[in-house]
Amino acid sequence: MKISRSGRSAAVLVVTMAVAAFTSGLLAQQGGGIPLNPSHPDTYVVQRGDTLWDISRMFLRDPWYWPEIWYVNPQVRNPHLIFPGDVLSLVYVDGKPQIRSSRGETVAGGVERLSPRIREESLADAITTIPYAAIAPFLSRGMVLERNEINDLPYVMAVRDLRLLGSAGNDVYVRGDVADVDTVYSVVNVGERLVDPDDGAVLGYEGVYVGDGRISRLGDPATLALVSSQRETRKGDRLVTRNDPPPLQFKPRAPDRPVEGQIMHVVDGLSQIGQYQVVVINRGSRDGLEQGHVLSVWQAGPRVADRFDPGLLGRKVTLPDELAGTLMVFRTYDRLSYALVMEAEGPMNNFDRVRNPG
Repeated sequence: MKISRSGRSAAVLVVTMAVAAFTSGLLAQQGGGIPLNPSHPDTYVVQRGDTLWDISRMFLRDPWYWPEIWYVNPQVRNPHLIFPGDVLSLVYVDGKPQIRSSRGETVAGGVERLSPRIREESLADAITTIPYAAIAPFLSRGMVLERNEINDLPYVMAVRDLRLLGSAGNDVYVRGDVADVDTVYSVVNVGERLVDPDDGAVLGYEGVYVGDGRISRLGDPATLALVSSQRETRKGDRLVTRNDPPPLQFKPRAPDRPVEGQIMHVVDGLSQIGQYQVVVINRGSRDGLEQGHVLSVWQAGPRVADRFDPGLLGRKVTLPDELAGTLMVFRTYDRLSYALVMEAEGPMNNFDRVRNPG
């Protein structure tokens, strides 16, 4: 059976998270200090449409804690994956908690019998960590254009028949250093400047994905045939080499070292931020961030006048910061990262602070 790249990538975001969350909760019961969800179940039958983040939330207050004691059953094919119908159970071995995944089988009388038998599964059916549709467009097409590279990228100078805009099925004329005929490029619009709120430095520009095109004729200008579009192509749009999406082989976890930063941009220009929206933060790989790192979002407390202070009437007091949500980093650059909002507990906005959870 041949598995597609997208199916294989989605499949690897699997049991590590749910199992880890479960066992982390058990460690809390043993004095490990990781808080359980007070209403956690002892077993759970995996349902189609589940995500591992949501499953973990059933068992843990903080689903990004990761354990050491996931039990890998060598008799189960793909023991690191879970599928709809699997039963996750909390067990104790030699007084120590473990999580085991059993493959359910219905027998006579409708009784569910659990078995560690080998079972063939399509990797594409495995439970993913997050809703794949929420992040897939940004894994393959979300990008940052470095300041120094923009002028070196080929650009759209005109649309065939002198149209103002182009879309799939149209030809556009491009200038710059392009590769051979049949080379496929992504067309991107140079979006907003990404400015670090800490020091005002321009870290790059958002590359807004427009569509894909194929070089059909070389020359100056060359001809690019647009083969797909998410938005209309305009003069001045840039061409970048189309890359395959990175493998989704990451698991949510806290950063290994302290991180303090801010939300600096909301993708698609929305003013308020909700669950499964994508944001850009002003910390990246040089700050130790990696794919899968989880950060808490804190809304800065406002300064308000204290009308009841007898000493200094009307003196302004800064109220405490309040927890507003949780982010998970899914793409990093040197000084910035893309992150997905996993949980929104309150309103979030540009310039809210981000830091290690806990």
